Amino acid sequence: MYFRLILIAFLISFLTKHTNAQVFNCEVQVIAPTLQNNPANEEIFTSLRSAIIEFVNFGYSWNSDKFEQHEQIDVSFLLTINSKSGNDFTGKLQITSQRPVFNSDYKTLLMNYIDKNISFKYIRNSPIQYFEGQHVDNLADILAYYIYVILGHDYDSFSFEGGTPFFNKADQILSICQSASESGWKAPDGDGSNNRFWLIQNALQPQFSALRKTMYDYHINGLDQCYLNRDTCLSKISSSIDNLLEIHKSRPSSLNMQLFFNAKSEELVKIYLPTKANMKSKIYNSLSQLDPSRIKVYNKLK
Repeated sequence: MYFRLILIAFLISFLTKHTNAQVFNCEVQVIAPTLQNNPANEEIFTSLRSAIIEFVNFGYSWNSDKFEQHEQIDVSFLLTINSKSGNDFTGKLQITSQRPVFNSDYKTLLMNYIDKNISFKYIRNSPIQYFEGQHVDNLADILAYYIYVILGHDYDSFSFEGGTPFFNKADQILSICQSASESGWKAPDGDGSNNRFWLIQNALQPQFSALRKTMYDYHINGLDQCYLNRDTCLSKISSSIDNLLEIHKSRPSSLNMQLFFNAKSEELVKIYLPTKANMKSKIYNSLSQLDPSRIKVYNKLK
């Protein structure tokens, strides 16, 4: 009888961990288009994929808030392996996340970013372990860093600067990894200002407060209200985009502005295509000024 009670308690604990406490619904792809196809590599990549999913979904308590299944954050990691030497790997990682829009079956993209400086060690069939406050495993630190960045963007979309505690967590990982031998953590690394250092530094700088206000207004006062009044929704989205002109004047083409439009450019075109000509013209003028690199995308609104 005593054994049965222990078993029941364990099962309840296990199920609670894997349902109520799960923050993410994570999908992972591991590909190696430049490497030779062979069974050994396939086994390693399959093992690596499973280890990343387990790590993100269940491997660590990323957040104390409880998430119902329909509230879980959809996350996708596409890891492209460029080289392999023994247990050493290099490549790039594409990170995307999205959240549901209130009272609809639509999910909006919050983050779409490619980190081109991924290097790590991995042994087949081994778990990925994160040691908070220490730089032990570069892959674990990279994943943990982006998990906190994803959480920061998600919480910013629900409350003004609500993601600050998670951005601070990512910044702590960044600080610990400043002495790391792997690239991507320091200011001069990678593609100039397009790396992990500047991504989180910009997010926390007061100069980018207007961008975080846009994240909040665009979603809470815009998309989440579309089921009530589409005109009000469009007005709020338009004003939230116009607020970015403040940043554009001082930090044109900054990484975090690029990150916002990586996620929102296609969505904005879809939102405004059915609107009246004067509204399309107004948003086109704003977007072509704020995000000129995607002018071909916005030309659909002309």
